[in-house]
Amino acid sequence: MAVPAYRHISYLHATPQRVWHALTNPDESGLYWGHRNVSTWQPGARWEHQRADGSGVADAFGTVEAADRPNRLVTTWSGPGQERSAGPSVVTFELRAHRDLTRLTVTHDNLADEAERADAEAGWSAVLSNLKTYLETGHPLPQDPWSMP
Repeated sequence: MAVPAYRHISYLHATPQRVWHALTNPDESGLYWGHRNVSTWQPGARWEHQRADGSGVADAFGTVEAADRPNRLVTTWSGPGQERSAGPSVVTFELRAHRDLTRLTVTHDNLADEAERADAEAGWSAVLSNLKTYLETGHPLPQDPWSMP
């Protein structure tokens, strides 16, 4: 049986460098994601998805597997207390420039089952919509999109 994966492609009116910065800068990611992505972004380094409320609580974390600024970033992704025999899931961000646009492809691999794939789909759709709005207008969406029923 195939391991579930989720893939999302967005086209953003921003340079790959700008998109990379928004993904990896703690203060900026906290504005549109509700979590600060914290790391040195060097291969082998730990990264944390810390709540933007200042608590320092990491709701997800992992290891930077690959970083080719501003083209490709690969991280493992785990939640607190999440031990899986198949290992952590893996998130790959691929950025490709085309004139004034960046095509951002996000792939979340090695998901445990269809329920985890559905959760990834809901989460990534909301976050990436908010990222696009933020980069193109300078402001995130007026409500957190992940809180919609």
